[in-house]
Amino acid sequence: MGCTYAQGVENHSLPRTAAFFDLDKTVIAKSSTLTFSKSFYHGGLINRRAVLRTAYAQFVFLAGGADHDQMERMRKYLSALCRGWNVQQVKEIVAETLHDLIDPIIYDEAATLIEQHHTAGRDVVIVSTSGAEVVEPIGELLGADRVVATRMVVGDDGCFTGEVEYYAYGPTKAEAVRELAESEGYDLARCYAYSDSMTDLPMLESVGHPHAVNPDRALRREAVTREWPILDFHRPVRLKQRLPALSVPPRPALAVAVAIGAAAATAGLVWYTSRRRTTVA
Repeated sequence: MGCTYAQGVENHSLPRTAAFFDLDKTVIAKSSTLTFSKSFYHGGLINRRAVLRTAYAQFVFLAGGADHDQMERMRKYLSALCRGWNVQQVKEIVAETLHDLIDPIIYDEAATLIEQHHTAGRDVVIVSTSGAEVVEPIGELLGADRVVATRMVVGDDGCFTGEVEYYAYGPTKAEAVRELAESEGYDLARCYAYSDSMTDLPMLESVGHPHAVNPDRALRREAVTREWPILDFHRPVRLKQRLPALSVPPRPALAVAVAIGAAAATAGLVWYTSRRRTTVA
């Protein structure tokens, strides 16, 4: 499946390589954490005022991206907001609403790139500042091999304390990429990375094939200066709507959707054929 945004994805067997993807506005069209605000409201975790505030934060995020100061304010706000949340309840809410909320906002171009990297024998790693409880299920939906995400401290009562155990942001993302390269044997000079934000510059600099996706103004300037590819992802589409047209083998999570769609199509064909025969008879 030839695509302009997938040019340069080469097939290498050894040494091992990986493609590192930021999540928000790179693979999906919105902030993964803020997208679940209404679901958390219906689950009793936040009030209506918090829903409105997260909606505004989502608007700011989509309108022009978030610089370092805005990300810090958002981190402090979300850390305080989730204090006392039951972790198991959060996981259940995400699991119940994942397909309704996230599936429709996955960029078609990103999903195709993920598949093409897998076909080339390359691992796919999602590296996101959002919390692990949100990012890990999304990574599974996308068929990612690994996920790096922010982790909150969980108390003995099974609830978030409001403190951050590991913050996957800025230079920390680059550190995670280097640690994975060491533990998994990735050749970073032959690895790929994708992000929309200038805050991910350290991660992009750590690989041999950096790409700016829907970049904010600062990252766009940097990409132009360094002659990095700039990709425009603008077609969010449900996975089940795009999979039948794919020409590359899907990963496990995506293969389930294909199998379900194929089974439904087969059942419909059998029903139509039997009915047609009955009518003719």
